[in-house]
Amino acid sequence: MNYTIRQIKETEYAVLDDFLYEAIFIPEGVAPPPRDIIKQPELQVYVKDFGKQPDDHCLAAEANGKIVGAVWVRIMDDYGHVDAKTPSFAISLYPEYRGFGIGTELMRQMLRHLKVCGYRQASLAVQKANYAVKMYRKVGFVTVDENEEEYIMTADLSN
Repeated sequence: MNYTIRQIKETEYAVLDDFLYEAIFIPEGVAPPPRDIIKQPELQVYVKDFGKQPDDHCLAAEANGKIVGAVWVRIMDDYGHVDAKTPSFAISLYPEYRGFGIGTELMRQMLRHLKVCGYRQASLAVQKANYAVKMYRKVGFVTVDENEEEYIMTADLSN
């Protein structure tokens, strides 16, 4: 599949709402939640006023002139929060673009970008049953904490 990865444009930030919804892990056999679930405060931390903080960074994957996936980070008090200096990841792709390596490449490029920007680590939270756990480990994330449902993972950017 042909795609490019690039910085998202400010005029495209609204698409992050779509990808926030797509990032919600839905276990097999469970009905998807209503789209307005993304309006809940614990999810709005990922997208509200995106681009207004110095630690907001986003890359988009584009195929056939359309944004098909995004990875974005910010320092926020989210599920994957570890400290006030560590950006937390969010990533998703439209379902028909999954399984082609686009997500892995988005993650790798964002990790490189964060390293160049001087961050020492990045974090994320992921449901234990989510197929993406394997990909996160592949790009360098390790589990630093866990609860019944999810892993808290970090990637060391200091090397």
